[in-house]
Amino acid sequence: MRVKMRFLLLILSSFVYADTYIHTSNYIDGVSDEIKQDSTIIVDRNGKIKSIEKGFINPGDNKFYDLTSYTVLPGLMDMHVHFGGEYQSKAERPIKVERETEAILATVHAETTLNAGFTTVRQVGDSGFVSISLRDAINKGIVKGPRIYTSGKSIATTGGHADHTNGRAIDDYEYPVPEDGVINGPYEAFTAVRQRYKDGANGIKLTVTGGVLSVAASGDNPQFTQSEVEAVVEAAKDYGFWVAVHAHGSEGMKRAVLAGVDSVEHGTYMTTEVMDLMIERGTYYVPTISAGEFVAEKSKIDNYFPEIVRPKAAAVGPQIGSTFNKAYERGVKIAFGTDVGVQPHGTNWKEFIYMNKYGMKPMDTIKSATIETAKLLRIDSKLGSLESGKIADIIAVNGNPLNDLSVMENVVFVMKEGNVYKQ
Repeated sequence: MRVKMRFLLLILSSFVYADTYIHTSNYIDGVSDEIKQDSTIIVDRNGKIKSIEKGFINPGDNKFYDLTSYTVLPGLMDMHVHFGGEYQSKAERPIKVERETEAILATVHAETTLNAGFTTVRQVGDSGFVSISLRDAINKGIVKGPRIYTSGKSIATTGGHADHTNGRAIDDYEYPVPEDGVINGPYEAFTAVRQRYKDGANGIKLTVTGGVLSVAASGDNPQFTQSEVEAVVEAAKDYGFWVAVHAHGSEGMKRAVLAGVDSVEHGTYMTTEVMDLMIERGTYYVPTISAGEFVAEKSKIDNYFPEIVRPKAAAVGPQIGSTFNKAYERGVKIAFGTDVGVQPHGTNWKEFIYMNKYGMKPMDTIKSATIETAKLLRIDSKLGSLESGKIADIIAVNGNPLNDLSVMENVVFVMKEGNVYKQ
């Protein structure tokens, strides 16, 4: 009798909350240029959008969320994050940071980012396995956070922006090899890419020019030869990897775009020649304006940056906004990315403000963080918009972002794959 009763309860429970109903007065689907009104989004038990119906459909005995006082959007995506760290001034910086500390901090950064409405991120560079391990823990439900697509350790050339031995005494390190993410020559490029595959990465991150925060004089010199970056792209295609390139200087960008990379990050000194090549080849631009604004502001503070970094930070910040405006007006494809980890995690929303400040229409800023980011990651068939059959990543903000993009800070509801993490 007890077994029969337990079986009956199991059958009945399968009918409880079969679907989830969301009532919304205003929603942005990530595809249309218009805001849509008075609709019901129905999410099935598998975490997918079953349908979107006009009007407020009676949920019956199904789970129900009334979001009629808010604006509903697809889960946001940030294509340039660094979980595990945040830049600290010279005075605040610890003598050393262990990888275990990075991993612990990364779990906090992940949950903070999810609560900010970002249900998908692309981590482009860390100490090696932090984001790979975090991705797997999130996928297993052990840790709360957005789904992560990661490059693992970035690939650099000797002395390049992602050479982790920069600034260290020669007796304090062993010469880095391709497996460590430092290459010289096309042959070593294949070794480095294959190691990323072995590590479990989703894509490749190259530092094809100097960097603002690296302890080196130049922030924009080219650091990969044409044959080296072509070898990386060729190897990456064998494994179905995307390739993102950190680039401030135009020559490094040009070599990367000609080689067939998927996205250019930062793009500070991008020329019209590079823009036209990107348009021709469909290369995405991930601007990270908010990081530029952050470092420019901090460069005004004595002893915040090492003196070799300070002039680069002061110059790059204002330039990124100007470059972004020109690229947007010219028609370069743009995907949302912030470089949080330079600035504090959870402040991703500020990128919407800066994109709009430098000329992008409010709806285009939202599309850049939804359908365009999904296209860059090649997952637009299942994410990036509110449409029937897609995964139910749904957020709500308190206010209308088309009238005031600052409301993107006020995320009041977060659903990822049909599960509610914030309400």
